[in-house]
Amino acid sequence: MKFADIEALEKTDPLAAKRNEFELKEDTVYLDGNSLGALPKSVKKRLNEVVELQWGQDLIKSWNQHQWIDLPQTVGEKIASLIGAKAGQVISCDSISVNLFKVLCSAMRLNPNRSVVLSTADNFPTDLYMVQGLSELLSSQRCELKTVPEGDIECSLDESVSVLLLTQVNFRTGKLLDMKRLTELAHKKGIIVIWDLAHSAGALPIELDACQVDFAVGCGYKYLNGGPGSPAFLYVAERHLKNSKQPLCGWMGHSQPFAFSPHYQTPENINHYLTGTPSVLAMSALDAALDIWQDVDIHQVREKSLALADVFMTLVEQYPTLNSLTLCSTREKHERGSQIAYSHDNAYAICQALIDKGVIADFRAPNILRFGFTPLYTSYTDVWTAVNHLIAIVENKTFLAPEYNRRAKVT
Repeated sequence: MKFADIEALEKTDPLAAKRNEFELKEDTVYLDGNSLGALPKSVKKRLNEVVELQWGQDLIKSWNQHQWIDLPQTVGEKIASLIGAKAGQVISCDSISVNLFKVLCSAMRLNPNRSVVLSTADNFPTDLYMVQGLSELLSSQRCELKTVPEGDIECSLDESVSVLLLTQVNFRTGKLLDMKRLTELAHKKGIIVIWDLAHSAGALPIELDACQVDFAVGCGYKYLNGGPGSPAFLYVAERHLKNSKQPLCGWMGHSQPFAFSPHYQTPENINHYLTGTPSVLAMSALDAALDIWQDVDIHQVREKSLALADVFMTLVEQYPTLNSLTLCSTREKHERGSQIAYSHDNAYAICQALIDKGVIADFRAPNILRFGFTPLYTSYTDVWTAVNHLIAIVENKTFLAPEYNRRAKVT
C-alpha cells in the first residue's frame, strides 16, 4: 500500500467533514477514542451556555426553564436511536459500574431459582467485580460468578445459569461477540442476558430490540464523545419494565419524586432506574455531543472503521521491522469492533514513545498496545502517519529510553 492509496481513500470518505466538528490539534493523531472520545466543538458552546446563562443567571429556575430535570430521559432517547432501542427503554445516569449493579440485581430477581452468573474470563474487570461484590453481599449460594474463555460461552449455557453477562467488544483484543446468536441460545436455556456496550455503542450498528436483549449498559465517554466521567446509560427491554426491580431506590427513581413521600413507590417505566440527582453539567455535555449523530449513518461509521483498521494492519504487515508486534485481533471483519491490538514485551514503552511523537494510542496490561479508530474524526492519513512513527520507534529502539519506561498512575 502506498500513500497514493491513502489519498484515494480520503477523497471518497463520506465522513471526512465530520472531523471539523471536533477540537483536534493538527500535530496530533488521536487513536484512543475507544478510551476517551475527542471534544466536540458543540460541547464547548453548550457548557458555556449552561454555566453562564442557565446556572449563572437563571439559577434553580433552570430545572424547569431549561429542562434540566428531563436530561436523563432526553439523553437516553438520543442514545436509544444508536443502539436499536425504541422509545422508553433507555435512560442516562450514573456510571457503568453502578448501572451494572442495578441491572444485575434486576436480572437475578427475574431468575430467582438459579444462582450462576456466567461471564468471560477476559471481560472488563468492573463487570466481574460487580458480580463478585454482589456474591459477597448475598452469599455464593445465591450469586456465583463463573467465568469461561470466549470460545466456551455456548457450551457453558445450561439450566444452572441465571444471567449471562457479556461485553460485546473485548476491551483488549477488539473481539466482537455475536449478540443475536448468543442471546438466542441463552434464552433457549431460560437465561437472562446483559450486554455491556462500552466498546460498541457509537462504533457499530447495534440492534438490542431485534436481538431480544434483556438488559444492557454502556458509557458516554468513548465513541459517544461525552467527556471524561460522562454519564453512562442503561437499557431495560420493555417486556421487563413492569416486573423488574433494582435495589438502589433513590428519590429520582420514585414515581413522584417531588411528593417527598417517606415510602418508595416504583414507577412502571425506565425512570425506576434513576437514583440520585443527575449531574447537569456532565449530562448537558453528553446531550450536546450526541447531536453530532443526527446526520450520521452508523453503517457508514462501521464501514470506515473497518477500512481504517484494515489499512493499519496492512501497513504494519508491509514492514519486517514490525514483526516483533503480534496481532491479537482478528482479520475477520465481522468478528472485530473498532479497535485492534498488538502484543509486545515493551508495549507500554512503545505507547509512550508514540505519544511523545503526537500519536495517541494506549496500553493495556500486561502487554497490549491498542489502536482505536473513531471514524467521525480519524482519517486515513492519520493511520499512515501513526504507522510510520511506529516503524521508526521500533526500528531505532527508541522505546528503550528510560523516560518511556516509567509507569504513570494511569496507563
